[in-house]
Amino acid sequence: MGTVAIHALQTGHVGLNVTDLDRSLPFYVRVFGFEVQAEGKEDGRRWAFLGRDGRLVLTLWQQSGTGFSTQTAGLHHLSFQVETIDEVKAAEGLLRELGAGFAHDGVVPHGEGAASGGIFFTDPDGIRLEIYAPSGADTAPAPTGAAPTCGFF
Repeated sequence: MGTVAIHALQTGHVGLNVTDLDRSLPFYVRVFGFEVQAEGKEDGRRWAFLGRDGRLVLTLWQQSGTGFSTQTAGLHHLSFQVETIDEVKAAEGLLRELGAGFAHDGVVPHGEGAASGGIFFTDPDGIRLEIYAPSGADTAPAPTGAAPTCGFF
């Protein structure tokens, strides 16, 4: 095995294809508190760059004719970590107001005996999302037993 060329690595932004930017943009701004850093409004080239504290986090590209499919290779789910389980619960309340679909009933742990956990839901295109906290989710039963909760929803 040779020398690794990359020494420091972290995830940059994540890009998502959406069917309707006018529907998806307000969802992501409201749920995650993103700021619109830049936006393309040209017909056939609609996009938005979303971030927090000046850092680009998510890009939305209106170039899909159908919603998210779990049957094709690619993105499985997108996960966001928050500091406390109370923030997870507040996000759950907002998502319920917005009519988002949930994979499990409320906050659940990442697996049996895990303190970390959160909520698993979909955006307007059915893209699977997660908001979790590193602790505080161990008061609910794990929905998939020993399998990771974030793996099969």
